[in-house]
Amino acid sequence: MSKQKGKKLKLLRGEKIIYFLFAILLVATPLISVFTKSLLSETSIELEQMKEKINTQSGINESLNMKINELASLDKLQEVANEQGLSYNNDNIKVITDSN
Repeated sequence: MSKQKGKKLKLLRGEKIIYFLFAILLVATPLISVFTKSLLSETSIELEQMKEKINTQSGINESLNMKINELASLDKLQEVANEQGLSYNNDNIKVITDSN
């Protein structure tokens, strides 16, 4: 009987590089996936927080616009005029119209 020597499979340099890149790709793909999902989640949270701030500010703006309308009403103007000792005289009001 003859002894068989174990043949070692020899890889070419290009094959080693390809296998190395493939191994890196296998490790990097899940890591990149987790990283991008994390960024997406963080961005989504920031978006929801920004929407909440916008809704809050919109409510404040609406409230302030209502207050402006109250203060600019004719009744309020007459009240302030009376407090200052002024009177409302309709004959002194001149209406200006646009001639266009």
